[in-house]
Order: sequence, then C-alpha cells, then structure tokens
Amino acid sequence: MDRETKLSGFAFIVLLVGLGLSALFIMLFAELADEMLDQELAVFDAVIIQLLGTISSSWMDTAMFVITELGSVWFLVLMSLGVLWVLGVKMRDKWGVLFYLVAVGGGSLLTVLLKHFFSRERPSINETIDAVGYSFPSGHSMGSLIFYGFLIYLVIRTRQAPWLQWASVFGLSVLIVLIGISRIYLGAHFPSDVIAGYIAGTIWLVLSLVALEWIQWQQRSPVPPVAALRKVLAPVYRAVIDKL
Repeated sequence: MDRETKLSGFAFIVLLVGLGLSALFIMLFAELADEMLDQELAVFDAVIIQLLGTISSSWMDTAMFVITELGSVWFLVLMSLGVLWVLGVKMRDKWGVLFYLVAVGGGSLLTVLLKHFFSRERPSINETIDAVGYSFPSGHSMGSLIFYGFLIYLVIRTRQAPWLQWASVFGLSVLIVLIGISRIYLGAHFPSDVIAGYIAGTIWLVLSLVALEWIQWQQRSPVPPVAALRKVLAPVYRAVIDKL
C-alpha cells in the first residue's frame, strides 16, 4: 500500500471519528435537555450556584464581568473581522473563510433556535451582561467554544512552534471554561445551560471542521476518498473472508 493511500485512509478514519463524536454529543445534549425539561437538574444547578457564591467579592465581580465580555456578541464579531482578514488576505484560504462563517454564523443561528425551542427562563435578567431572552443553552458558552475552538484549530493547522501550540490550546481552553463560569457567577445562566452550550457548540464546531477538512482533503489529495478507503479496507476484508 503506497504512502499516499495510507495517509488518505487515515484522514478518512479521522473524519469518521469526527462524525461519531458529533453523534455522541448529540445524544448527550438530548439527554441533558430531557432532564432539564423534567426538572431533574434543579439540585445540580443549585449546588453549583451556591459553590460559586462562596467566592463572591467585589474584585471577583469585576473579573467575571471582564471575562464574560470576552464571549459577548460584540467582542466575538470584532475578533471575527480579524480572523476573516487572516484567512482571506494572509492565508488566501477561501474554504477557511466560508466554513468559519458557517461555524460562527450558523452557530449563532442555532443558538437562537435552541433557545426559543426550549424557552427556559433565566435565573436573573441583567441587560448589562447580555442576560436577556431565554437561557437554555448558554449563548456565551456556545459561541465562545465555537469561536475559540476554531482558533485552536487554526493554530494547530498552521503548524506553529510546539510551545506556541500548547500555550494557545491551553490558554484558549481555559478561557472557554472561564467564560462559562462567569455566566453562572453573574447569575445569567444555570450551570446546565452552560454545559448544554458547550455540548451544542462542540457538535456544530466538529461538523463544520469535518466538512472543511473533507473538502480540503479532496482538493489536495490525488487519491479520491472512496478509492483510498477501498484500498485501506480491502486487505482487512480479504483477511476476514479467508478466515471464514
């Protein structure tokens, strides 16, 4: 089996893993949503909110307000302009631009649809921290996971220095978690809203990246995807048939 076929077959398997991961997270989201509708998460939400209340202070209020703004619509839109400039002008990656818009724009639309579908009321209303409208799932959590997750993907894909990759992945991952915590701390969301936002964001981000990688793979690989998979699986199939 030639090296190109092996690489193509491996890429195909990676795409299948991505689709499988999305399916798993869809089931997790459905289970979480079902428990939310049945009021089975009330104790869990109350315990987490009470724990965060123990660290309440004036300086913590300020820190959480700043952190929550890093996941706000205005900030992500502003940062998106920079990402689009890098993808479109610096990298000349038209597919990257398209699927970035699909990931971020489509994720925003999906958030609105899910919020109106479940129509869960917020723990509190506060316009200064974008705590208006319905609560489930958390838009800040979902949007930040998609946006900063896409940045992590770009850092890894562009093959930066190892230390920069590790620092970026760690820093952006921590930021995503902190944004979710800030929404709970500030009373904008229940903990289950934040978890649901992360799950839904993961689903949409993975599907967007799988589609992007599939198209780019087809363009750069001389071996058609189906043909590559056939070459990879043919020896396995013959071995199974021989044993039977």
